[in-house]
Amino acid sequence: MNVHHTQHPWPTAPQRKTVAVDPIVLQIVEGTLNSIEAEIEYAIERTARSPMIREAHDFRVGLFDRYCRKLTGRSYSAMPNGVVRDFPPETMKPGDVFLMNDTYLTEGSIGHLPDLCSTVPVFHDGQVVAYIQAFGHHDDVGGRVPGSMPGTAATVFEEGIAIPPVKIYSEGIRNEAVFTIVRRNTRVPEMLSADLDSEIQACLMGARRMAGLFERFGKEQVEACFQAILEKCRDIYRNELLAKIADGEYAWEDYVEHDGITDPKLHKIALKMTKKGGKITLDFNGTDPQSTGPINWPADYADGAFLIKWIAPILRNLADTPERAAEIHVNEGVCDVFEVIFPPKGTLITPEWPAATNARSFVLLRCLGLLAGVVAQAVDGRMPADQETIRYTGFFGTDLEGKPFLSREVLGGGSGGRYYADGNDAIHIVPDSRNQPAEFTETRFPLLVEKLALRTDSGGAGLRRGGQGYEKHYRALVDCRTIVTADRVRLGCYGLNGGKAGQPFCVTVDADGEGFDLGGLVDGEPVLKGQVVRVVTTGGGGWGDPLQRELELVLRDVVEGRVSLAAAEADYGVVLKGSADQPLIDEAATKQRRAELASARKSALPMIDRGEGYEKMLRGEHRPRMR
Repeated sequence: MNVHHTQHPWPTAPQRKTVAVDPIVLQIVEGTLNSIEAEIEYAIERTARSPMIREAHDFRVGLFDRYCRKLTGRSYSAMPNGVVRDFPPETMKPGDVFLMNDTYLTEGSIGHLPDLCSTVPVFHDGQVVAYIQAFGHHDDVGGRVPGSMPGTAATVFEEGIAIPPVKIYSEGIRNEAVFTIVRRNTRVPEMLSADLDSEIQACLMGARRMAGLFERFGKEQVEACFQAILEKCRDIYRNELLAKIADGEYAWEDYVEHDGITDPKLHKIALKMTKKGGKITLDFNGTDPQSTGPINWPADYADGAFLIKWIAPILRNLADTPERAAEIHVNEGVCDVFEVIFPPKGTLITPEWPAATNARSFVLLRCLGLLAGVVAQAVDGRMPADQETIRYTGFFGTDLEGKPFLSREVLGGGSGGRYYADGNDAIHIVPDSRNQPAEFTETRFPLLVEKLALRTDSGGAGLRRGGQGYEKHYRALVDCRTIVTADRVRLGCYGLNGGKAGQPFCVTVDADGEGFDLGGLVDGEPVLKGQVVRVVTTGGGGWGDPLQRELELVLRDVVEGRVSLAAAEADYGVVLKGSADQPLIDEAATKQRRAELASARKSALPMIDRGEGYEKMLRGEHRPRMR
């Protein structure tokens, strides 16, 4: 057992405020920071070229103080720590811009190589006082497979160009050698160049706005406001959220079910949570060894700061109301109430270079569900059921004009049911992200989008149903290949407090009128002209006993096509009569059916339901597909 990195090469922040904070100035500073973040995001969205960034909005912005502490908390971001480690602030000059994406040299803040990250220092009176960052998921950074996410990669060398923190602009002058190397290592150089320009210029704009704060109020007052903003987040977690969790130890484990190389098997991520007073310790010892394939996530840097900021927002579900939860932003202050204990090097969350990491989202998302599952045991199930809302699909080949094309898309899924509401449909964990519009796909690529709908019966049954996943069909207009990076292809998103697991992810190709399942890690499955690729994404887990769901809500779900007639009776015990267009509840038959289903139960409903796929994997029934 060891806790990594007790000594940091970046400046250490003060332990407490030494300057009184004017409450009016504090409001102005906090509001301005949020405004700067939004302005940078808007600028990137308006000027980027790639579908992944411009259309799908798969990018993030972060604002940090000079101690590398994240100040804004609407969503996650990368961290400037790796830059500061390699380029001490006293050596930085106005106009400097840094670029990085190396998963092992960015202090845990970049999970896979497509996430190129730009960092701009902010100056006041000749000194670095803050940092602005933006990273986006770029369509291609080289590697063995178009899209730079080979599902069968065994090392980082197969995944694309790895860039440690480097200076790409020096005092406003671009390092053309670095830029040329980056362009040479992508299949879409014009697009990548434009995206990098977009992100860098947006960060430079944000740096000017941030510098204006210091000019207006002075370094002492602005930094005092920064400290107050961080302490506000810390105190909300400590006094409002952690207070809902009884002191004690709680443990659970979850799994990734494939790695692209070895046979499908349960790759375990273990977590023991110890809650004592205003502190939570997360112990990941017991996690399985690093994988042969690309599902590893190097999270054990900077005391796990990125991991903490990534998973801590799940605790906002403990707020008294959903409205209150939405008001709680997560910044670096949350790190004061968490401690992370990592296993020794060589596990799924402490992999050793050069282990492949491009599908690290599998482990990254499991950690969210892990914390939710552990906390659920301590709060009588008042946490949301599981969700899986990142999976990458796409196509590559030669278009009708003989030019190479690459289409990449991130499709979301249904979120978990909650004690107070059903899960949301077709959400994306990246804030403001969205599926690629059919019109955009059809005008840019030799593809037709023949269907885009919610996936019937995908959400787990429950008193509060899991949200629905996507169903999206693409018809190829040329011979091409499809690429897939997706988890939960065997294990559905778990149900909670008596709710059932949702339906897993699946991609099929229509061949001669019959579809075959591709699985979740596909490097380039051939698709012939005229064939249809059908993508159905995960539904969220259900929450609570399905037999207690209100009859009128089940009827509404059937009318809206969210739940089939068969599932209404089998899962909810609701019998409908009348026409398919205007079904009615048969109350007598429903009462009898629910009684039969309840009496057939052999034991109490479990706190967590992993679904049928878990039991099948335990029995060894899932083997690699054969063709």
